[in-house]
Amino acid sequence: MTIQKKDKLPPEPLERCETVRREILLELKEQNLTAKDLSSAVGIPEKDVYEHLEHIRKTAMNQPCSFTMAPAVCLACGFIFRKREKLKKPGKCPVCKRGHIQPPRFTVTAKA
Repeated sequence: MTIQKKDKLPPEPLERCETVRREILLELKEQNLTAKDLSSAVGIPEKDVYEHLEHIRKTAMNQPCSFTMAPAVCLACGFIFRKREKLKKPGKCPVCKRGHIQPPRFTVTAKA
């Protein structure tokens, strides 16, 4: 007796009229969003959002827009991660050692 497996087709990619980075830029225009917000808005994994944000941050220097990151904040003690350059959310607070941290928020604004 043999068991037949159903042929699984790979999921169809989302039909996009813009590139992923362009969609992220459009979402970030004048909005303050986390990587998780962007992930659900654009339809890609949160891990991939960080890669695109890094590229957007580098290219924003040569564009008529500015990339801003509001730092992560420890919700337990209020510590603000001001000096952190990484875009990902920190694992734990260096002061209270807790992991209850509000992730950084990103926005893109037009340069004046």
